[in-house]
Formats: sequence, structure tokens, C-alpha cells
Amino acid sequence: MTISLSLDRYSNKSIAIRLFMTCWLIYCLHFATNTVREIYPALSLVDHFSFDVSEYLGLHADIFELPGRGAFINNNPGASILAALPYRLSKPMVDRVTARVLASRQGVTQPPEYESIYPLAREFYQKAYAKGLDVKFGLAAGVMQTLLMAPISAGSVVVMFFLLLACTKSKAKALVLSLLYAFATPVFFRTGQLNHNLLQSHFALFSFALLWQPWRDRRNIRKGAYFLAGLLAGWTVVLDYSGIILLGAIGIYLLLRLRDTGSILKSKQELALFGLGAVLSLSVLVGYQWLAFGHPLYPAQHYMPSTQYSGYGYQGMDWPQVDLLLENLINPRYGLLISAPIFILAIYLPGWYNPRVRIIGRKEIILVLILTLGLFLFTAANQYSRMQFNSGIRHVVPVVPFLFFIIAGVLLAMPRWLSVPVGVLSLGWSWCLAMYRDVEQGRGVVESVLFVLREGVVLPWMTTLDHLHLKPVWLSAWWVIGLALVLIALIWAIRFPDSWKLGAHKLEEL
Repeated sequence: MTISLSLDRYSNKSIAIRLFMTCWLIYCLHFATNTVREIYPALSLVDHFSFDVSEYLGLHADIFELPGRGAFINNNPGASILAALPYRLSKPMVDRVTARVLASRQGVTQPPEYESIYPLAREFYQKAYAKGLDVKFGLAAGVMQTLLMAPISAGSVVVMFFLLLACTKSKAKALVLSLLYAFATPVFFRTGQLNHNLLQSHFALFSFALLWQPWRDRRNIRKGAYFLAGLLAGWTVVLDYSGIILLGAIGIYLLLRLRDTGSILKSKQELALFGLGAVLSLSVLVGYQWLAFGHPLYPAQHYMPSTQYSGYGYQGMDWPQVDLLLENLINPRYGLLISAPIFILAIYLPGWYNPRVRIIGRKEIILVLILTLGLFLFTAANQYSRMQFNSGIRHVVPVVPFLFFIIAGVLLAMPRWLSVPVGVLSLGWSWCLAMYRDVEQGRGVVESVLFVLREGVVLPWMTTLDHLHLKPVWLSAWWVIGLALVLIALIWAIRFPDSWKLGAHKLEEL
């Protein structure tokens, strides 16, 4: 893959800043208005300093009541805790707008028609409208996406850029590959709304980057990096119990790195710091379960009502199923290889073992292998992953940044006449999915591509406005995208003050 971009006038830090702003803008542009279950505890944390979501009972199937204790979501609280932070900052604005809209509705008893082919979606909107919560939910979802998901995803792209820069020694290659990571993978689709699986992906990548730091000798890594890496890896479990695989894989990688010193015992301080960070994160989960359910070790799934899959194994966690393993790879609605065809390149075996193709070292390859196999087996055991048919690829998303290192090596080894079309088509495919989002109908993910080819570009939030008959006639996805392109051109054209570069500099200081 031959890449020739003139980036000499930009420093690495300048590229990082521009890349972050570009990704943040594009991610925000593709905001999806979905009110996911993790939103409810975030609202309760800010409004009542409690995880009890009793006031939202009946609005979401994943909220259950525990007599004598309250109501809770049937998953870990990590994403909700994080989402509460930007919501707290925006609460005064959200409250003012909500109050003004509700005041304008006085005397109106019938909610507007919400055009949706899904009865449950129409029912949810009617209930939320009747309770006066529809505006609050929409604004909260927007705040959590634009001030949490979008910037963290953009930050992961910057981290990927620095890692690829250290691997390739080329600004142009690192930039192009990091843009593919940003917009040709499920990172694009899942950033559209609050999602704990994608947050797991980012936190695992950040933890890995802190331990690897290929731009410096291992002996020069600061001790604080080990503590922060443990904190981040541990938080993947607070986000979801599948994070046990991520924490374990990253822990094994740390042991492999420390073994280079000749004896792991000589590095007991680094191990202790990593372990301390992980334990601090895990203590949040233990404390939550104790506070919410009265027992520190039993997860939310232990208490939730029986469902279609809870009879399998322990509350839906059974032995890995071969059919479910294949579903997570090739299901037309949520399979990794269908949702992001660029991952087909990871099947190319020389990308794993041939030094002329792969761009990462042997220990990093071991990490990718352990993490990928472990998470796919975990997901194949989790019978609830069959429910991705209506939400799209989700459970295996944490493998995305790690497998991308394999894909990047394969792309660089390919001739330009082949790698460029592969990259462009992958970007187009992923963009269609991020715009259309509905994988439940027709041919699943393919339906999004067919829809865009047939109807033209759309934006998820604009589609919601259209279904509520609230979209102004002059509002067009094309001119919004055109305005975004102008802003992106300015981002890459203007000269930033030196003070703006301090944030990018912090990564190197670690």
C-alpha cells in the first residue's frame, strides 16, 4: 500500500489535534436518538444520586424491580456512571428546555404521531410523551453521545494514530490507517449512541497503549502508566462482565512484557500498581452490587426475571455454542465480517506470523490472539448475544482495535491498486450502516447499503425528526454534511496556537 500525503508541515501533535476534532465532528453528526437502558441510571444518578430507576419502570424491557430495594437495569453500571458526568454538566440546560417545551404543551393530551414500523417504538414514545420525558430523553441521549461517546471514540482514533505511527514510521500511513479505523469499522456505527461494548473497546485499547508504548523503551515507562492501565482494564469489567476476558488478556500481556527483564519478580512494583488500579475499578462494581442487590458478588442477571434465554446455563451463560460463534462472525444482521467487511483481511494468515506483513511484535500478536479467541468464545457462550438481531454488532466490538493491527499490516502489504478500493469500499459500507442503522429488516446490514443507494444519504437524528414530523422542510442531510466538510477543511487549514498542543503532549509524557 503506497501512500503519499504531504504532511510535512504538520507536527505529530498537530495531526493528532486535527484528527481528534475531525472525528468528533463526524461522530456527532451521526448521533442516533436511541434511549438505551444505560441512560436511565445515569439520569437517576444525577437527579437523585441513586441507581434506583423506579420512576422509569415500564419504559424499557431491561429494567426490573427488586421488591424492597427498587428497580435496576440488568447490566453493569460502568457506562451509566460515565454518562452521568456530561449529563450533570448539561442538566441546567436540559431542565430549562424540557420545562419550556412542557409548558407549551399545556392543554395538549394527544401525543404527535411517531411513524415507525415497530409497535414497541411507538408505544415507548407514547409513554414517554405522557410522562413528559420524551424531550428529556432525547436531550440526555444527545449530551451523552456528543460529550462522552464521540470524544472518547475520537480519542481512541488518536491513540491508534500514535501506535500506528510508531509501527510504520510514517505520518501518512498512520493517518490513513487511523481514519480507516475510525470510519471503516464498527467504531463508527456504535459511536452513534451510548454503548458499553464500545467503551470496553476504547478502555482496553487505552490500557494496552499505556503498557506497550512502542515509541519508547519499556524501562522508561512511568510507574503511573501501570496504575492507569490497570484502572482502565478493570473498568471494562465494570462496563460488562465480558471485560473479564479483556482484563485477563491485558494482564497476560503485562506479564509477557515484564518477563523481558529476566524475572517477573523484579517488576513486582509494576505488577502491584496494575493490580491496584484493577482492584479499585472492580471495587466500584462490587460496591454497586452490594448497594443495589444486597450481595457484593451476584450480578444483576442473578436477580432479573426469567427471559427467553435465562434457562440456558447460569442466567443465559452456557457453554460456547458453535452456531452462535458463527453467528457473531457472519450473521447478516450483526456478524463482524458482514458489519465491517474490512475484517475479512484478518483471515490472511501471513498477517499474523510473517514479519514482512505484520506490523506488531510477537507479544502483541499473542495479546490479539488471546483477546480475540477469548471474547468470541465468551460471546458464543452468552445466549443473549442472539438478541443483536435488532441492535446490530455489539458484543464482539471490543476485539475491533486489536484485530485492526492485523488488518493494517495486510493493507500495507497489498498493492495500491487493490488496497485503495478496499479502503474506499469499506468506508462506504460502514458509513451506510452508521446512517441507516436498522439491521432488523430485509437483508440486515446489506439493507443499509441498498437504502442509501436508493434514497440517498440520511442522518439518524434527522430521520427521527422526520418520523415525528418535526423536521423543517429546508433541512437537508446534504447541506449539513456540506457544512461539516467546510469545517473539516478549516480544521486542517488553520494554524493552532501552541497552547492547544498541550493535550496531545500529555500522551507522550506518560
